[in-house]
Amino acid sequence: MRPNVVAGASLPEVHSSVTTTRATFFRRLLAFGGPAYLVSVGYMDPGNWATDLAGGSTFGYRLLWVLVLSNLMAILLQTLAARLGIVSGRDLAQACRESYPRVVCNALWVLCEVAIAACDLAEVLGAAIALRLLFGLPLLVGVLATALDTILVLWLSRYGIRLIEAMILSLIAVITGCFIVELFFARPDAHEIFSGLVPRLSGQSLYIAVGIIGATVMPHNFYLHSALVQTRRIGRTSQDKRQACFFNMVDSFIALNGALIVNGAILVLAAAVFFNQHVVVTEIEQAHELLSPLLGSTLASVLFAVALLASGQSSTLTGTYAGQIVMEGFLNLRMVAWLRRLITRALAIIPAVLTIVLAGERSTLSLILVSQVVLSMQLPFAVIPLIRFTSDRRRMGEFANRRWVKIFAWICATIILALNFWLAYDVAGAWVLAAPWRIAMMVPVITALGVLLVWITFFGMRAPAGTGARAAVAENLPEPVYRRILVPLDHSDKDRAAIAHAAAMARLHGATLHLLHVEEGVTSQFFGALSSTAEIHAGEEYFQSIVETLAQDGIHAELTVAHGRSPRIEIVRLAREIRPDLIVMGAHGHRGLKDLIFGTTINAVRHEVSAPVLVVGDHK
Repeated sequence: MRPNVVAGASLPEVHSSVTTTRATFFRRLLAFGGPAYLVSVGYMDPGNWATDLAGGSTFGYRLLWVLVLSNLMAILLQTLAARLGIVSGRDLAQACRESYPRVVCNALWVLCEVAIAACDLAEVLGAAIALRLLFGLPLLVGVLATALDTILVLWLSRYGIRLIEAMILSLIAVITGCFIVELFFARPDAHEIFSGLVPRLSGQSLYIAVGIIGATVMPHNFYLHSALVQTRRIGRTSQDKRQACFFNMVDSFIALNGALIVNGAILVLAAAVFFNQHVVVTEIEQAHELLSPLLGSTLASVLFAVALLASGQSSTLTGTYAGQIVMEGFLNLRMVAWLRRLITRALAIIPAVLTIVLAGERSTLSLILVSQVVLSMQLPFAVIPLIRFTSDRRRMGEFANRRWVKIFAWICATIILALNFWLAYDVAGAWVLAAPWRIAMMVPVITALGVLLVWITFFGMRAPAGTGARAAVAENLPEPVYRRILVPLDHSDKDRAAIAHAAAMARLHGATLHLLHVEEGVTSQFFGALSSTAEIHAGEEYFQSIVETLAQDGIHAELTVAHGRSPRIEIVRLAREIRPDLIVMGAHGHRGLKDLIFGTTINAVRHEVSAPVLVVGDHK
C-alpha cells in the first residue's frame, strides 16, 4: 500500500509509490534505479538524431568532443536535480514558484513550455518519419497519428511508475541494440574516433554544436528528474537522504552514459558512412535510404527506422510527465492528464503540419534542428535556478553544494551562456542584415530575456519554508472562529443535512445562522417581493418554523427570502453583504447530464466567494 500523499506533492498519483527498503546493496540499487532512465530517453530522442546526423555527415568525427562535454555537464546537472527533489521534497518548478516573484515565475514557466513544445516537435516528426520508413505512411498522416499516443500514456499510467520504467528500459535496449549492429556494418576508424575527442570549433560548426548541447542537456529534464526521484519512498533522516542521493547519482551515471553511447554511435555512424563518402545528410529519410547501398545490407535501414520509432515513442512518455510537472509546479494548477497532453501535442503538431504543408516534407530536418537550438537557448533559465537552489543552505542544509561542485556547475552554466550568446549574435545578425526592420522586433524580446537572466542570476530569492516545510504546515495552526454562517436552503430534503452541520458549528462558536431561500417561480420573477401564492406562503411557514426551532435550541437564526433571480446570484450577493466566516450548502445529489439541466450552484458559488464552503450530503 502506498502511504497517503501530502497535498502539493510532485506527480501525486505515483509519489512515494516505490519502496526502497531492500536487504542488499544490489537490490537497493535496483529499487532506486529508474528515474534516470526516464530522463535519459530525452538525451536520445529524434532531436539528438538530427543534430548527430548533421554533425557527423558535415564535420565527420570533429564534434564528438561536444557530445562528451555535454554528457559530462548532463551528469552533473541531473545529479543536482535529483538531489533537489530528494532533500527539499520539491521539484524544480515548485522551488521556482516558492522562491521567485510571480512575474519571474510566470516568465520561466512560459520559457519552459516553449522548450517542452520544441522537444515534443522533434518527437512528433521523428515518430512520423519512422512510421513512413517502416509502413509507407504519408508524413502528414504520421504526424497526426502521433496524437494517439496520448491514449497509450494514460493507459500505462494506471499501472504505476515501475511499468513505465520497464517499458522505457526495453525501448532503450532496442535502440542500443540496433546501433550496435549498425556500427558493426559501418566499421568506423578507431583513430578517427579518438581524434574527434580533441576540442575544435568554428563558425560553421557552431550552430550544430549548440544544437547538440540543446539536444543533450535538455532543460525540462531537470524539472522531470527532480520530481521522478520522489516516486521512491525514503526515510526523513539525513542518512536516508544521503543514501538516496548516492543511489540516484549511480543511476544517473549509468543511464546518461548509456545515452552517450547511443548518441556517439549515431554521430560515428554518420561520420563513417556519409562524411567519408562526401554525402551531407539534410534529412533523416536520406540517411535511411543511403544506409543500405553504402553498407551493403537492407537490414541496416530497417534497424535505423525501428530505432527511430522506439526513440520517438520513449520520449513521448517522459514528455507527458514533464508537461504535468511544469504546469502543476509553476502554476499550482492541476489539469486532467488527457487535456494537458492534448495541449502539448497540439503545440508540436501545428507547426509540424504547417511546415510540411507550406515548405514541403524535405524541410523536416531543418525544423528539428531549429527545435534543438530553441532548447539550448532556454537552458540557462533552468540551469541557473537549479545551481542556486542546490547551493542554498537554507533549502538544502548539509546537502548544499560544496565549493568544487559550485565551481564545476557554474562552469557548465558559463559554457552554455557563452555558446548561446555566440549563436544568438551569429544567427540574429544575419537575420537582421537580411531585413533591417526586424531589429525593432528583436530589441524588446532580447531586453526582456536579458533582464530575466540577470534577475535569476544575481538577485535574491525568497527564503524557503525549509526542508521540513510539509510538516510545518500542520504546526501552530490558527483556530478559525465562525461568527456568521450562511446557510442557503431550497425547501427540499437536502436542507436537514445543511442545518445539522451549521447548527453544530453555531453551538460550538456561538455563531448566528443566516438562512437564505430564493423563490425562483414565475410569479416571483415577475412580481419579486410582492409575490403571493399558496406555495410561497407554505415556504414562509416552513422556514419560519426552522428559525423558531433553532431559537428553542439556543441558536440565533435570521431568515432572508429573495425573489426572482438565480440562487447563485443571491448567495453571492448576501455573502458579500454579511461577510460570513463559513457557508454551508447541501449537495444536490446529481451529476453529469443533470448538471447541465439543473445547474451547478455550488461550483458557481465557491468560485465567487472568499469564505470557505462546506458541502454536505444527507444527514443520517
